[in-house]
Formats: sequence, structure tokens, C-alpha cells
Amino acid sequence: MIKLAFAGFRHGHINALYKLAEKNPDVEIVAAYEADADARAAAEEELGVRFTHDTYEDLLNEKDIHVVAIGDYYGARGALAIAALKAGKHVYADKPLCTSLEELDEIERLAKENNLKVGCMLDLRYSNCIQPVRKFIQEGKLGEIHALFFSGQHPLMYGTRPNWYFEEGKHGGTINDIAIHGIDLIEYLTGLTVKRIIGARCWNAFATEVPTFKDCAQFMVELTNGAGLMADVSYAAPNSSGYTLPFYWRFTIWGTKGVMEFTAVSDEITIALDGKPGREIIKAPDVDTGDCLSVFIDELNGKPTDINTETVIRATRETLKIQEHADKFE
Repeated sequence: MIKLAFAGFRHGHINALYKLAEKNPDVEIVAAYEADADARAAAEEELGVRFTHDTYEDLLNEKDIHVVAIGDYYGARGALAIAALKAGKHVYADKPLCTSLEELDEIERLAKENNLKVGCMLDLRYSNCIQPVRKFIQEGKLGEIHALFFSGQHPLMYGTRPNWYFEEGKHGGTINDIAIHGIDLIEYLTGLTVKRIIGARCWNAFATEVPTFKDCAQFMVELTNGAGLMADVSYAAPNSSGYTLPFYWRFTIWGTKGVMEFTAVSDEITIALDGKPGREIIKAPDVDTGDCLSVFIDELNGKPTDINTETVIRATRETLKIQEHADKFE
């Protein structure tokens, strides 16, 4: 049985992880900590969380904890992860794992030295269409991949989204916030990773109440085989549409044999192959695709997994480098 402690309930994603942990027969939630009184009260009301420790240090001193799940505001997560690893605990975090390359270097070093695992809630991998798309690409049916685009358009929801998002030093950048899902998924689908950054930009457009918050983000990178990837991960979707639009995680991939497109909000995959007229719509099967926490538990138990500490560190590093590139040209 994996003994899991929660540190931070500052984002709704961690609520979803808490519910997954409650349902997982191999996991026991044994402790919880949250420094912010409002976040603590909300977690008690919405999730029934029983907070067991008044300080993070006291939680880490507990020997009967295997994993610390981190859901504090983004800028605090790196330090929390480093402290947990120093205390001999595995780490599982909402994304992003941290907000600086220096923090990531230390996280990677500690995980290697102490033989500890680091996981991240990269749950986009578990959309219904992902496995059929990956199989199609891995079987060579799209040919060699040469061009890719993804968009991760989110609604800004200023006034509803947690206030800390818009406080300087707590968010860490829109690319690091959102793009890691796409970077991780592109690598998983194609086997390609980032070779070099061509350009990246973040700017303020929609959050006019907070001019310092750069809600728009675009970048262009070259992948390891020379393919080009362009992406837009802005907070530009209409608030009234929420997360229902196809621009919310739309992926288009061009290969030598054709092009395919899919979104995270549909089970339909569009394919147009050279030599065939028009396009074909493939429906992804309605099957249980698993969840991100179960895969992390498998890694802890020594089972081979498609996502693991190495892939989490790599995707985080690539995304942080792109964010850093954008920050240099503000």
C-alpha cells in the first residue's frame, strides 16, 4: 500500500488527484497540509480533507509517508519538491513541477542520488484518441513527421481563477503553465524531442486588469529530426465557452504520407493520406485509458511505464527552456 500525503490545495487539479487517490485501492491518503487558511477551508468543504499537520516540516518528518503530492501555487512547488526528496519521499505534482531550471536541476539530482521517483499530472495522455493516434504514427502510416502544430487555448476566467495566478512570482509563465502537456504529448506520440528553440514570446492581451500577467504565449521549435513545431498556449478562449472548444488542445501533425488532426474534447481523429481523396474520420474506441496516478503507482512498484521520472524531467526541462527564451525577449 502506497502511503500518500498532500501538500497544497491551491489549484483545482490537485482536487482531481485527491479523488483519484481516494478511489485507488493501492493508495492510502495518510496526511495533508495547507498553509493558506482559505484554501484549507475550501478543501475541507469540497473534498472532506482532514488536515493532519500545521507545518510542512512536521509532515516530512513522518516516516510512514511514501509519496508527497504537491498542489501549492506554482512558484512554491519546486522548493516543496526539493524538501520532500531531501526527506526521502517520492514526489508527485500537479503541473508544472517547478518554475526554474535551477530547481529542476536539484530535483533531478536528488531523485537520482536517493533513487526516488518524480511524477506529474500529465493527464492529456489519457484522452481516448491518444493511443489510436500514437499507433498510427508509430506504425509509419503518416510517414516521417516534418511539421506539427498544437494549440492549448484556455479561458482566462479572471476573478474566478485563483488570485495567486496574477501575483508576480507565483505563476512562473504561461508557457511553463500550459505547454508542458503538448510538449510531453508530442514526444510520446512521435518519439521526437526539442532540438533547439527558434522563437518564443509571451505578452499581455486579455488580462487588462493585471498588465504584468502575460496571458498570451506562442513559440516555434525544431525537433530532433529537423521537424518544425509551432504552438499557441494562450489564455485567449472566451470565458463563456470554457473548455469546450476544439482549440482547447488541438493537434495537427504532417508527415510524408499525409496529415492528421485531433482534439482533446472529441473522440474523432481526422486523417488525410496522400493518394486518397478527401479525408477520413476515425472514431477512437470508448475504452478505459487509465489515469495518471495509477501509472505513477506502477512506476513505484517497478513496472515498465510509458511515462516515468525521466520523461517528466525531460518534458519539464524542455518547457522551462522555452519559457526562459520567451522571458529574455520581454
